[in-house]
Amino acid sequence: MHTTPLYVPHHLATDAPDAAAVRHLDRPGGTIAFDDAGAGPLVVMLPGLGDLRQQYRFLAPDIAAAGHRAVTADLRGHGASSSGWSDYGSEAAGGDLIALIEALGARPTVVIGNSFGAAPAVYAAAERPDLVAGLVLIGPFVRQQHVPALQRGALRLMTAGPWKVWAWGAFYDTLYPSAKPADHREHRRALLTNLAEPGRFEALRGMMFRDDTAIAARLAAVRAPTLVVMGTKDPDFPDPAAEARTVADALSGEVAMIDGAGHYPHVEMPEATNATIARFVRAAHEDAARAAR
Repeated sequence: MHTTPLYVPHHLATDAPDAAAVRHLDRPGGTIAFDDAGAGPLVVMLPGLGDLRQQYRFLAPDIAAAGHRAVTADLRGHGASSSGWSDYGSEAAGGDLIALIEALGARPTVVIGNSFGAAPAVYAAAERPDLVAGLVLIGPFVRQQHVPALQRGALRLMTAGPWKVWAWGAFYDTLYPSAKPADHREHRRALLTNLAEPGRFEALRGMMFRDDTAIAARLAAVRAPTLVVMGTKDPDFPDPAAEARTVADALSGEVAMIDGAGHYPHVEMPEATNATIARFVRAAHEDAARAAR
């Protein structure tokens, strides 16, 4: 059941009267697109840079079916969100997340963030602990990573030339080391079509070459229960297990390693991943409800 309210605040708008239509949140400088399904305690999901909110096409229905309101949002500059923003950093995206939770009128919220999307989740939990009941961080980038100069130069070259959309598609395929989902070709096509639109790759590059020092500094301020989910073969990290443990320790959280999965375990291995996430979400919301009594 889709839960589009009868009254839509002035800062929220829908593309069409159809209840399943994408909705938009007005923000200074642009709009953030999101889908809203299910009813119950709120769960907001953010994808990583260079991806779409449909990344959660397997997880979001499970979350909604478990009795939660499942909201999936595009990052600024991505998907159906507007492009042309002046700031694509993690703190700016964190401000978007806080504004979205407030606009939806539901709190406390469990936030699920993949890759870059984990950083705004941490920002929101540190800045507005009253809004965040729990965090699920999947393959998270929440610390400033050391990237060798040669590799950094290669990334800049890959994302700057006329080949950039093709190169991103080739790189994207490597993030699924065991097997790709049955609809991978369709999702990949939609993703690359979106990235070919004016302004989209500028958003990707702005996020890719950001500085996350300020996010790392906020890790110690987070009080929300946290689950770090990491694929054992995530190619974005030299030692995925060590990175997961480091992030979880900084957040006093727990770790779920998904054997054989890459950067998107909730897409690559949903059967092995999503039940674990759903259990954590349920427990975080139950704990928040008890604390509120």
